[in-house]
Amino acid sequence: MELHSLTIHELQDMIRAGGTTATRITEAVFQRIGAVEPKVHAYIRLMKEEALAQAALADEDIKRGDIKPLTGIGVALKDLLCTRGVPTTCGSRMLQNYISPYDATVVEKLAAAGAIFIGKTNTDEFAMGSSTETSCFGPTRNPWDTDRIPGGSSGGSAAAVAADECIAAVGSDTGGSIRQPASLCGVIGFKPTYGLVSRFGLVAFASSLDQIGPLTKDVEDAAIMMNVLAGYDPRDATCVATQIPDYRKFLGRDISGWLVGIPKEYFAEGTDREVLDAVEKAVQSVEKCGARITEISLPHTKYCVAVYCIIAPAEASSNLARMDGIRYGLRAKEARDLAEVYTKSRTDGFGAEVKRRIIIGAYSLSAGYRDAYYGKASQVRTLISRDFDEAFRECDIILTPTTPTPAFKIGEKVENPLQMYLSDMFTISANLSGIPAISIPCGYTHAGLPVGVQFLAGRFEEARLLQFAAAFEKSAAVEKRRPVV
Repeated sequence: MELHSLTIHELQDMIRAGGTTATRITEAVFQRIGAVEPKVHAYIRLMKEEALAQAALADEDIKRGDIKPLTGIGVALKDLLCTRGVPTTCGSRMLQNYISPYDATVVEKLAAAGAIFIGKTNTDEFAMGSSTETSCFGPTRNPWDTDRIPGGSSGGSAAAVAADECIAAVGSDTGGSIRQPASLCGVIGFKPTYGLVSRFGLVAFASSLDQIGPLTKDVEDAAIMMNVLAGYDPRDATCVATQIPDYRKFLGRDISGWLVGIPKEYFAEGTDREVLDAVEKAVQSVEKCGARITEISLPHTKYCVAVYCIIAPAEASSNLARMDGIRYGLRAKEARDLAEVYTKSRTDGFGAEVKRRIIIGAYSLSAGYRDAYYGKASQVRTLISRDFDEAFRECDIILTPTTPTPAFKIGEKVENPLQMYLSDMFTISANLSGIPAISIPCGYTHAGLPVGVQFLAGRFEEARLLQFAAAFEKSAAVEKRRPVV
């Protein structure tokens, strides 16, 4: 097995046994990138020189016996995460020349854990998209079929993991942006509880919804990454001070007797038949673990997309107000006065989807409409959250499809924003309610495209969720196929 295709825990075992080095792993990853990146376009920027220098230092640590949780492991960073001295573009012309003067908290934590930074991955512009097609740097392609999208907005991170262009990656999830591309690319995507992972240094899209999490090759790697990423940070006012267990210790534990809720609202018309078939097989695998299945109801599910499409643009319009050509972002050169600086800079700097969401958000927050739109959406959001609170009084875990369809063709939904938004219809609710969720591969379509199943747990129940996901992964034993790029 080639080094670039191995997991974090497999490589760490090899490092401890003297079977490889950080430099060899890093060189193997960049050799793989050289072979497949022209077809996939997972990265906006590669950091080869920096990565090899980090690997050399890691090898000195290894010689001294100082092996940290991610020593020698090549990690890719979504290009919404501030990285000191490196451009952080958010996939936008607006920030294409912005170089961050500081590291995001998660970047600091990964570096302290010994990670090697491979590069910054492609993303929908300011994370606004479900296909990684709105990036000003061009679309990322799905390694399983390069005519198809990888999902979004963390499509570059998901594609990099699937194509073995890194060992693990970090993304952000506002309405499914980790889990949806993970499902479409056949990898693990984990969205933690809101407030468990610091958002300091993440360029904000919708501040009450955004959360950072890992994309990995298996569940154990997700647990390893969460051990590094989770934890209180005083620089993020929304970060919660809570005890962080060793998530790996929960893997391999029995889940027999657990009650798994299947919400009837997530199995309605419009979901692809092959997706439903794969998820039904996933339910059977859960039962083989000794868990019990029960039908539940999340009655306000039908409002999730509408609520999201008010709250997320409203918060985005507020957050992106700073991108005005003066405080941050591209500055129009031929503006004659202050008003033209604002107008021309934002017109030239933002793409169509970002403009659309800013306009929607500004309208829903405007005088006379705020209560009718943003206020009402916030009230319904509370009802959606209460649905989950009630459900978790009845069951331990909730099981749903991750996406309604497999990966679709590039360009297929670009002109139909509503259809694009509906590709996140099963993932949005976890962001609105702040609960943790994971997407894990559960099968393939007849065309060989991966399908994911989603598990959800109560707030700060990451250990329970990873325990369940690991048991499912072992029971389902989904064939470990590799995309041929």
